[in-house]
Amino acid sequence: MSDAERLATYVETWWQAIGDFTALLDSLPEDAWALPTDLPGWDVKAVASHVAHLESLLAGGPDETADIGDPPHVTGPMGQFTEVGVVTRRDREPASIIEEIRSTTSARHDALVAEPPTDPSAPAPGIFGLIGWTQQTLLRNRPLDVWMHEQDVRRAVGIPGGMDSAAAQHTADYLSEAFGFVVGKLVAPPAGTTAVLAVAGSPVVAVEVDEYGRGQRLAEEPAEPGVRLSMDRETFVVLAGGRRDAGPGAVTIEGDAALGEAIVAHLGTTP
Repeated sequence: MSDAERLATYVETWWQAIGDFTALLDSLPEDAWALPTDLPGWDVKAVASHVAHLESLLAGGPDETADIGDPPHVTGPMGQFTEVGVVTRRDREPASIIEEIRSTTSARHDALVAEPPTDPSAPAPGIFGLIGWTQQTLLRNRPLDVWMHEQDVRRAVGIPGGMDSAAAQHTADYLSEAFGFVVGKLVAPPAGTTAVLAVAGSPVVAVEVDEYGRGQRLAEEPAEPGVRLSMDRETFVVLAGGRRDAGPGAVTIEGDAALGEAIVAHLGTTP
């Protein structure tokens, strides 16, 4: 697959994720917008507002400023930035937020189709380029972000689904790439330790810790790894996304149970 084809795939996956997300928001009764999500301090409306904010900026909308106060769930500069979009839409009606997402993403999708990105190393537009992101990083991240927030809303309102979409596959596969970092750097077992991650619907990831403490990916799963973790897609994404703990029995650990439990405890690699 060429660079241009890969970037086009990210764009199409993001566009499908936007359609799924807005359709879900359309289906919600008004009182559902105040339900809390797994993200500290954010209800359903805050999640939708956050997506609207980022997509507006990406479509060329103006920078937004607001006094966010001192909410306890905001712990750093990125949190301060994302909270702005929530505050500036606090008095907006749900229908207005949904329409904003639809209109801004439609404009951006039209632009990306008219002039498809071809250089993955080119700086991302606007603030995303200023923080060092490339087009590859941005376009690959957007399906993950939108789909994860769709799932945040689904868990909050008790409407499961969306686990078989292109964005779901993209997100699970993307997050599983951090497994070597989790094992080697966050858990840091001895060199030579092998670990396997088996998420239903995604390629199995096997790593071995090298002498420098890096979890190097193996071409094949070892016959007897030090530990093997098996779980379904939803369990993995809530753990890797730092949303919530796994339910009882949701993760099957074979081999070194203590190591497996430590890896599960450190799987969260994205806020």
